[in-house]
Amino acid sequence: MPVVHIATVVPISQTVGANRIVPAVAIPHPLGNPKMDATEEKVLRRGLVEKALVALATEIEDQTVF
Repeated sequence: MPVVHIATVVPISQTVGANRIVPAVAIPHPLGNPKMDATEEKVLRRGLVEKALVALATEIEDQTVF
């Protein structure tokens, strides 16, 4: 089953063998940024989810960071 790991620390994801890796924002807020206003943060979150969906639909042979 294909999965995407949205990761705040990409090297750890690589070490544990995740195949599709999307870098996240920061450790305390992987899918957001509390310093942004609500509209900006929604754009940020949507972008990360869209990148993860592209990663999920992409055929890969080896570990890939998107």
